Amino acid sequence: MKKLDAYIIKKFLGTVLFTVLLFIMIAVVIDLSERIDDFIEKGAPFNLIVNNYYANFIPHIVFLLSPLFICIAVIFFTSKLASRSEIIAILASGVSFYRLLFVPYFISAAILVGIQWYANHYWIPNANKERLEFESQYIRKRYVSRDRNIHIQIDPKTFIYMETYNNRDSIGRNFTLERIVNRQLEYKLTAGKIQWDGEKGKWKLSDYYDRSIDGLKEKITEGEKLDTTFNFLPSDFERKIRYKEAMTTPELTAFINKEISKGAPFVEFYEVEKHRRNAVPFATFILTIIGLSIASRRSRGGTGFHIFAGIALCAAFIIFMQFSTTFATKGNLSPLLSVWIPNIIFAILSIYLLLTAPK
Repeated sequence: MKKLDAYIIKKFLGTVLFTVLLFIMIAVVIDLSERIDDFIEKGAPFNLIVNNYYANFIPHIVFLLSPLFICIAVIFFTSKLASRSEIIAILASGVSFYRLLFVPYFISAAILVGIQWYANHYWIPNANKERLEFESQYIRKRYVSRDRNIHIQIDPKTFIYMETYNNRDSIGRNFTLERIVNRQLEYKLTAGKIQWDGEKGKWKLSDYYDRSIDGLKEKITEGEKLDTTFNFLPSDFERKIRYKEAMTTPELTAFINKEISKGAPFVEFYEVEKHRRNAVPFATFILTIIGLSIASRRSRGGTGFHIFAGIALCAAFIIFMQFSTTFATKGNLSPLLSVWIPNIIFAILSIYLLLTAPK
């Protein structure tokens, strides 16, 4: 590695670190000003605020907006190099523009991609577990679900239905469980009310009707009360879309497979999160090309104009990412495609800017 490469890598990573530290201070001050009333009202201990909340909030927000930081950092230090005519001197010395991009810039980007990839798949989900637990206790109100017409497949042969379910008291109304084998109804259980008994770890049925079918034989049992166990828990009826961020990728993959086998709704939200963890780090390479292509040319507006253009492009990328994923969660677009569409479009833009950049 040449001294020039080491110099640019040092500038690249150092500027990213400076940008992140600056944003952390701003983000913590803004968040604290919004949360301090909740902390005081609910008596959150200072050590938990620091160790459980902000120690995990900071990595979450940093890696969430990492494309913005990286693009700004690339544009800022590259614009400085251009304003001091350092890039002109580098090119005049015989170093090609593409060699400048693919060695020091891409080595720096690859280091950041590796950090982002590990953080998105393992570090941040584990940090989010403590953060979300703290938020549920000291900031947010408990989630209350009052779903209607719930249909869930709990195993390949068993289906359940409830007209209504309230997770506050774990009570469901008009419950039905059916077991179907070879397209034939083998067992059916209905109850006017079903409620979870946490002490016994069982479900309590009221006004139940039990029907077993074996060929031409049929056995019927009915009664007012019945305590029994099923292959599902109250947590299976809660919409835990917020908590997709608190699962590592292996946990998220296993959860998605389980939800698909049950026929559960909202699986697209989890699939989008899984694919996003790969797409966002890859965007670092694209935004590095865009940042270098924009900032390498000298402008009358100087560094300020370059940074403004970079922020606008990064903001457009983040907004487009949110916009495209909506088509997966609310429409019929593939979650994988919805997450990668912004990368594909901005990759085409980066190639155009790279080809038109002064060399």
